[in-house]
Formats: sequence, C-alpha cells, structure tokens
Amino acid sequence: MEAILKDPAGAVIGLDFDGTLSPIVPDPDAAVVHSEAPRTLAELGRHVRAVAIVTGRPPAKVLELGPALKEVPGLVILGHYGFERWEDGRICAPPPPAGVPRAKAELPLLLDSLGLADVALEDKGRAVAVHTRRSADPEGALAALREPLTALAAKHGLVVEPGRLVLELRPSGMDKGHALSAFLAERAARSVLFAGDDLGDLAAFDAVRSAGLPGVTVCSGSAEVTELADRADIVVDGPEGVVALLRELTSAFSRS
Repeated sequence: MEAILKDPAGAVIGLDFDGTLSPIVPDPDAAVVHSEAPRTLAELGRHVRAVAIVTGRPPAKVLELGPALKEVPGLVILGHYGFERWEDGRICAPPPPAGVPRAKAELPLLLDSLGLADVALEDKGRAVAVHTRRSADPEGALAALREPLTALAAKHGLVVEPGRLVLELRPSGMDKGHALSAFLAERAARSVLFAGDDLGDLAAFDAVRSAGLPGVTVCSGSAEVTELADRADIVVDGPEGVVALLRELTSAFSRS
C-alpha cells in the first residue's frame, strides 16, 4: 500500500463487481451497485492512473445495474474476463463463441434430467451461468451439477468456472488474471490494488503477485469463500468495506 500512497499517479485500481462493488443477492439480475461506489470511484480516479472493473459480467449488464458508473471519468470495464471492454461510452468485443448458445440450449433438458428445476440460468452472452443459491439444497445442487456441466462444457469447447454457488460455462483462454495483467502492461502501471470476493478472483490475485510491481490484494469478505481471505493482504467487510477502503485511500491522496 505504501507505493500506492507515495505515487498514486502510477497506481491501477482493479475491482470485481458482484460481491465487491455490489452485494450478492439470490437473483443476479436484481443486483445493485453500492450507492456510494460511483462517487467514490470518480474521486479516486482523479488521483490514480486508472480504475478498472474486471468482471465475468458483460459490461452492458454492469452499466444496467449501476448506471451511475457511466459518469465515472476514465473508468474502464473489462467484462467477460476481458473479452469485452467498455471505455469512453463504447463497447468493443470479438464475435461471440458458438459453443455458448449451443450449451445454453441443452441446459434446460440437462437440469430437468437431474431434477434441478429450482436452479437459475444467467445468460451472459459470452457465457452462461448456473446458480444454485435459490435451490432448496444449494450445496447439494452444486455438487450434482459439477460433473454433467463439465461434460457439457467440454462437448462445446468451453470450460467450467466455479464461484459462490454458481458454475459458469465460458470459453477457455481468458480469466481475470489475463485481463488484469494485460491492462497493467497497457497502462504502464507502477503499482496495483485488486479487490475481489470469489474464486474467479484468485487469478487476478496471482496476476498482482506476478506483475513485478508493488501490489495489494483485498478480499471483500465472505463466509462462503475462504480461499481469497487466506491469500489477501487486506480483508474488508463486503462492498461496504471496499467502498470505505477506497474512500480512505482518496482521503490520504488528498492530504498528501
């Protein structure tokens, strides 16, 4: 943290969305960005080299759930683990992979055959997620899904990314670590902070460790995912704690 405080103009601040800037809710479409996050990010962005949201969600969905984020100067959203990018009001992305809609089309029949009608599907465009949070037995449903979803993903050239009571089918070859590493190189960062809450953020933690820069990893605390807390430099209490930490940083920059 010392390097970021001494040289904020060289710092990149990377942030996950769900569970980090937005509280986890049973229905992913009902998520809402923390009310203070857009203003805090706008203030922070005036001091640091860049602020980036690195998420598995499409950028358009992030902006739908947090429309005020559009007004954060210089914000970059690296969505779909870096496959899509929102910046300056525009989204750029390669064509979507064919395997995702094919796998999505087969999922209802697969879920029905497993007797798991109470799980929820989330269409992310370039990925499809199967959430068990609303199931009568979330952990049992997750365990029952792992093997058949892995087989379905392999059939269509996809991989399975585990998360907090969710399994996501997506293309291989990209994760939050790749996305963050590429962004750090692009911006010639001199230090980095990344905050996340889920298993998919471990790759970003690894990117911070291997970047060759002073780096800080922050866990947006969860009783459901202990691996991140074990590997984090700082553990805070969910999105409220993340926003408070970012406010403290901004205040420190303003005093220096």
